[in-house]
Formats: sequence, structure tokens, C-alpha cells
Amino acid sequence: MATLRDLGLSEYESRVYRALLNTGPATAKELSRASDVPMGRIYDVLNSIEQHNLVRSQTASRPKKYVAVEPATALDRLLEDKKRELEARARQYEEIVDDLSAELDVADPVEEEFWTAAVGPEETYDLLLERLAAADREVIMVAANPSPQIDVRTVGEDVLAELEDALDRGVTVDVLLSRDLVDALPESVGRRYRRTLQAREDFSVRTNDDVRGSFNIIDDVEVCIQVPNPLATGDAFGMIDLKDPAFAADVHDEFFSTWEEATPLQF
Repeated sequence: MATLRDLGLSEYESRVYRALLNTGPATAKELSRASDVPMGRIYDVLNSIEQHNLVRSQTASRPKKYVAVEPATALDRLLEDKKRELEARARQYEEIVDDLSAELDVADPVEEEFWTAAVGPEETYDLLLERLAAADREVIMVAANPSPQIDVRTVGEDVLAELEDALDRGVTVDVLLSRDLVDALPESVGRRYRRTLQAREDFSVRTNDDVRGSFNIIDDVEVCIQVPNPLATGDAFGMIDLKDPAFAADVHDEFFSTWEEATPLQF
């Protein structure tokens, strides 16, 4: 059950505000009795909720009296306070990420062979976006038939957004698609491609009917291979991410021959 404490008030502050709603204008002594907040704490509590703009005080009266702000107004003010707090915290976290990114990028990359895997459409999708975000020099994407387990609209737009970020940091991108996949992409992806990517010299898309598998080559040293489900043709079972420069070079050679025979994309 929701309480005022969920919006940042303490237990004593919640009690005093609720008591004011029931008593109407009241003195600190009256509120202490009505709310069971000790007299030694009541003034601090009243000052606090007054700073939250939840009560108004009548300073001309002796003793001083307090009245509660209407609940709808009070809740809106508490909500706005929480939003400002969260926005400030988000900015703080963004600054921390910026500082850590600069610090962690100093580390030397791992040169030895390494592989990992993701199983399931969501995990596969997350791994793909992660590796695209890690590219420093070049991304080659080869994609065949769309998986019915994955929302092509969301994936297409998110992948384009990740590729835009890569281009902005100096990465060249070549994309080879099957015609079936091109036909399955939503018009929103085509619009974004024409508007933001088509004219860029460091971004190329071609199509070829001979595209059979789906994989990505990152910086000529890493290959992400989509693994189809052997029990359901067309479904994505998972993805293997293999860091091996020699293997990546072999895959690149196979890609290049198909790329040369492909047709530039026209959405």
C-alpha cells in the first residue's frame, strides 16, 4: 500500500500532515497530541513539511497555527520534488559514467583468443548491441532472414541507432542484407536510413540473394555469429561471440567476395 513515505516524507512528517488534514488549523501542541509526535520533535517536523510547501502557517497568531495544503496540491509538490531529485541523480550518474569511461578506456585491449555466447532472442539482441557499441574502427554486418522471435521494427531501429553512434565516433560500417530481410523491415527503418545514413561515405548497404547466415565482424578481430534453432527453421537460437583475428580474417575474405557481387540498397 502506498504511503507518503514513498514520496519522501518521514514517519513523523506523514503523521503531522495527516493530523492537520483532520484537525484543521492547529497549534504545534495540538498537533503533537493529535499525531503522537513528541513535543520535543514537533517544531522540527513542522519546519520540514513547511519547507516542502505542504503546510501554511499563521505567524500573526499567538500561539502560531498551521493548516495543511490541499492533498492534490501537496501530492503534486512532493512528486515534483521527487522528479527533480531523480533528474539530479541521473545527471550525477552520467557524470560518473563519463569519468569512468575515460579512465577505463586507458586499459590495453585483451589480445588473446576469447569466446562467449548468448542463448535466446533477447540475450542475442543484447549481445549484438553490446558488441556494436564496442567497435572502434570497422563494423561489417551480414543479415539473412529475420527471426520470427524478434521484433524486427524494434531491432531494426535500435541497430540503426547503434550504427549511427558508431559512425559518429569514426567507425566505418558495411551492411550486407538478404532481400527477404529488406522486405521485412518497417518503413520507419527505411525513412531513418534515407534521412541520416544513406548520404554518409563511411556507411554502405548492399543486398544479395545469396546471403544465407547472419554474422558481424568487429574491428577485423571479432566475429559474432547468429546460431539458428535446429528445431525451428528461421528462429534465432543464440549468438557466439568469438575474438580470433585469424578466424575473423577468413570470414572477412568470404564476406568480401559476396559483397563485390551485391547490389547497393535502394529503399
